[in-house]
Amino acid sequence: MPGAKSSLVSGARLQWRLRFILDDEIAFGPGKIALLESIEQTGSITRAAREHKMSYRRAWILVDELNQCFDSPVVVTATGGRSGGGAALTDLGREIAELYREAEEIATRSCAAQLRQIMDHLRDVPRKD
Repeated sequence: MPGAKSSLVSGARLQWRLRFILDDEIAFGPGKIALLESIEQTGSITRAAREHKMSYRRAWILVDELNQCFDSPVVVTATGGRSGGGAALTDLGREIAELYREAEEIATRSCAAQLRQIMDHLRDVPRKD
């Protein structure tokens, strides 16, 4: 997943994720942001869903949840037909994805010492080779 923060610790992969909660629901986090980035790259919810090994329906639900979180849509769609339809991020969608990735980088740098200390206390996990 693009942007996921991970480190190898004794053969195990440690990840932490930045999530934004709105009214006790995950408004957006790494999965939804990665989906937005895939929609931007592919121009399609269907192709973005395939990239993330999820159904079109699941991807559409996530896009709808994202669009409901903000004061204007982050993804717009065009119905099918000869051109096949498609999807695109709005300016707000691109801005949200960029701001999320910036926040993730800032958090990583700001918490580096604490993350290293936490990692020092992790148990050994056997490798799955």
